[in-house]
Amino acid sequence: MKIIVAGTGKVGNLLADQLTRDGHDLVVIDKNSVALEAALEQYDVMSIEGNSASVSVLRAANIGQTDLLIAATGEDETNLLTCLTAKGLNPDITTIARVRSPEYMESTDMLEEQLGLSLTVNPEFQTAHEISSLLRYPGFLSREEFVNGLVDLVELHVTANSPICDKPLYKIADIVKCQILVCVVARRDEVIIPSGEFVLQEGDHVYVTASASNLTTLLHNLNIVTKRIRNVTITGGGRITYYLAKRLEDDRIGVKIIEQRRDRCEYLADRLHDATIIQGDASKESVLDREHIEKADAFISMTGMDELNVITSLYANELKVPKVVTKLGRGENISLIANMPVGSVITPKILCGNTILRYVRAMQNGSDAAETLHSIAGGRAQAYEFKVNEDTWHCNESLKDIEFKKNILLATITRDRKIEFPGGNSYFQPGDRVIVVSNGSMPIIQLNDIFEEDKEETDEL
Repeated sequence: MKIIVAGTGKVGNLLADQLTRDGHDLVVIDKNSVALEAALEQYDVMSIEGNSASVSVLRAANIGQTDLLIAATGEDETNLLTCLTAKGLNPDITTIARVRSPEYMESTDMLEEQLGLSLTVNPEFQTAHEISSLLRYPGFLSREEFVNGLVDLVELHVTANSPICDKPLYKIADIVKCQILVCVVARRDEVIIPSGEFVLQEGDHVYVTASASNLTTLLHNLNIVTKRIRNVTITGGGRITYYLAKRLEDDRIGVKIIEQRRDRCEYLADRLHDATIIQGDASKESVLDREHIEKADAFISMTGMDELNVITSLYANELKVPKVVTKLGRGENISLIANMPVGSVITPKILCGNTILRYVRAMQNGSDAAETLHSIAGGRAQAYEFKVNEDTWHCNESLKDIEFKKNILLATITRDRKIEFPGGNSYFQPGDRVIVVSNGSMPIIQLNDIFEEDKEETDEL
């Protein structure tokens, strides 16, 4: 497809990288010539300098022949106007806008209808939702939902005293006493799709698929003691904090926010009725000690500085706060802190990018596209949910007779709301939902991409 991406910030660059990998014809627009030059050096794209909401700029980008426009500049108004102008110049174009302001979020449905938007995305709102979900099961470092909440993919950290440390995977089921499948193991700089003989080590980050009903059993048998989150301390008073605090207030969870800027403190105090707002510098240990962060059930570092978030999370871990969450603005920092005790790591741009990529792939492939897509292991692996249809190869064939591509794992098969962790004699059929995990660099656009052979060539032979 021909795609225009307006904005070369964190989300725009992530999209440029992935969409060019997927083989799309990409044009990027930005006012910043330096940012454009950097994008040209990194990605196979065309670039246009200027205001993306300008008619002349969009015409220069060949808007009339473009299939999709993604407006991801740093300004909501520019994104909305860009989509509106693009729609006026090309009524058939699909438009996606990043909208971050809480004021605009309250009228998302109206905006989509009035401006003809196909999709609006809000990285901060998505992040707040993700953190809220994590707090429901604080024993997991990350948690992703599939098949309408029936299946979860959770992340665990293997410690020295964990019952699964130094154990081969084929013994894990007897230890946890419920059905699970270890899909991915992140060990230092390596991401592994393991076999049953693989032995877990201290420090490994393990990604496990399990039915949602077995999550509590899994935590219990791994001796991961968690208590209900009743109070949360958050550093940084940005948009994510606002969205999250609203959700936590609705769940009757106590919230304390430490924010340095007075005007932002006043903004939050006006809109959050039950939260405690503290004006203070979270980079100072004395401030954290004064606010007794060690008494919190959860500590969430969400300032605009990755380095500060890491440092404060490390301090909270040292104080043995039960649940720690660290926000990273730059995804490239994930690998640098992979082995640091900073708790759950959340990256808004990856969440936002995955939402857009899922929509783009659905446009391209219709019913064959992944219905759910999550990046795991710091973006080094992906988990997809597909619905099997009549065009899917190898239906009703035993998995042991199918040749899959390297670095591919079929994690679960769900049929009539029953979850199967597949073995050699398992099979899938139309109507099933399957979860596929990959640590390869080749994107999986449709389910047939997981098979080794070219079916058409095979049929011809």
